Amino acid sequence: MHARPDTLLLAAGWWSGSGVARGALAIHRDRMAPAAWTTALRIDLRDHLVFPALINAHDHLHVNAVPPLRTGAPFPNSYAWIEAFQAHFAEPSVVAALARPKALRLRHGALKNLLAGTTCVVHHDPWHPSLDEPDFPVALLRDFEWSYALAGPSYGPPVRASFAATPPQRPWMIHLAEGTDATARAELAELDRLGCLAANSVLVHGVGLGPRDIERVIASGAAVVWCPGSNRALLGRTLDPRRLCHAGRLLLGSDSRLSGERDLLDELRLALDRYGLTPTQLLGLVTRDAARILRLAGRGRLSPGAHADLLVVEDRGGDPTRSLLGLARSDLRAIVRDGLPRIADPDFADWFAAFGIDTVPVTLDGRPKLIDRRLADDALLALEPGLAADAMAGALFLAAAGAHG
Repeated sequence: MHARPDTLLLAAGWWSGSGVARGALAIHRDRMAPAAWTTALRIDLRDHLVFPALINAHDHLHVNAVPPLRTGAPFPNSYAWIEAFQAHFAEPSVVAALARPKALRLRHGALKNLLAGTTCVVHHDPWHPSLDEPDFPVALLRDFEWSYALAGPSYGPPVRASFAATPPQRPWMIHLAEGTDATARAELAELDRLGCLAANSVLVHGVGLGPRDIERVIASGAAVVWCPGSNRALLGRTLDPRRLCHAGRLLLGSDSRLSGERDLLDELRLALDRYGLTPTQLLGLVTRDAARILRLAGRGRLSPGAHADLLVVEDRGGDPTRSLLGLARSDLRAIVRDGLPRIADPDFADWFAAFGIDTVPVTLDGRPKLIDRRLADDALLALEPGLAADAMAGALFLAAAGAHG
């Protein structure tokens, strides 16, 4: 890596949290800065918008390449789905997927997120040493504790002991009310009886929460992670997010591909123009609201001192949030983490070169991209559908670079 110059992103509009501001954005090392030296690297982003990179509030990184259970009927709750999945473990494709090294599978789940503009993820599973590797593709929520669920499986830390060991300033996560039946509807009251409903409780799914339950969540200062794609696939419906969103107690998660959408961008597209939330509210769920609820200081915004994690997209005019929320992952022009480009269109090759970043030309869903070589080992690329580094990718790269002069 070369010595890092400051970076100035010029002529772009950038998302302030409530609207688009105009003016240069400065990056110093891995943080947003109030200003940059005159010798800074200048990136011309006229006709573009810059957004904070996304925060995914719920995933299981190591199972994103495991084939999902195919079923036509909704389950009454997640426990019934888990029981049905036991036979699925014997399927040859599942056996083969789980035989891959866990470190590789975790890295794949992280790459899935990064390709969709997500640079920070909540991994709701036991910690693994590979998550501490300096070149792991995404940042992770670290200062939190968790349990799996109230009624099983016997996996992860026990509920009461885990909650009791969690300092009040750290989030405590649990799958809760993931269903539509009486079992799911009773879980909030049981969590409260156990003394585990508090301002740092983050409840994942919450489909079985009724209106009174939602008011109890809000009154306690707790929050809910909404995963509409996963909920619809497993349970046939999802929760009404409006009251929790208006109270500032809602986040968005993708869940893993065992049940959820392909990635967080697809979750946003699924939610857009449904469920009564505005585009600005939806964007908040994966930026500023997620950062606030998860105590992720310095994320979810582009102000000085924040992590320099950002997305560059074309300005399509009209509502600026729709320039991002309606996109597929291949539409993102550049993904920046810690002030460095990690994935971008070929005409940003000079941006990578200025930092001495070796790149590999790839195709992402048929579109040419450049990707940081550290993210492009063959075993990792092979796990991700739609991502390829081959002769065709090189040809598309050269054509795209020529088209942009």
